[in-house]
Amino acid sequence: MVLVTVGPDREAGRMNPRNSPNGVPSWIPASGHALRHAGIHFDAVRVTGVLGEEVAYRLMEFTDFRAGPIVRELTGEQNVYFLLPPQTAAAYAWPAGARALSRSGRGAAFVGIPALDGLTWPLDWRSRPTADVPFVEPGLLHEMVGRAVR
Repeated sequence: MVLVTVGPDREAGRMNPRNSPNGVPSWIPASGHALRHAGIHFDAVRVTGVLGEEVAYRLMEFTDFRAGPIVRELTGEQNVYFLLPPQTAAAYAWPAGARALSRSGRGAAFVGIPALDGLTWPLDWRSRPTADVPFVEPGLLHEMVGRAVR
C-alpha cells in the first residue's frame, strides 16, 4: 500500500512515499471536505446512526484505538462510514443496517471525506487513517457489525 499526499509531486493520484513526508493519502482533501467515489481509493461500509457509533466504538476498543479510517456524519441519519481497502467490501454479506459501497456496477456511490484539520462540518473523523493502519480491516469490521446487531 502506498500512501500519498496532495501536492505538486502527485502523479496520477499516486506518488512515491519518499516524496510524501506527511503520509496523507491523496483522497483526503487539504481543507473542508470532498466527495470521493467508493471503489477507487477505498471501499466503504455505511452503518446508520446509533448502530454505527456502537460498531465504531467496539472496533476502536478492540484495536486499542487504531482502527483505521472511520468517518461520521453529524447531521441527518448520522451515518458512520468505515473505509476498507478497495474491492474488499463486496466479499461479505453485511447485515441489515450496514451497506457496502464500492464499484459494484449498481451505480456510483460517493462518500464525503473530511480534511484532517480545520472546519469539516458536517463530517468528522471518528478514527483517522495512519501509515500503519491505512484502512479498516474488513473481516474484523464484519465481525463487529455482527456482534452489534445481535
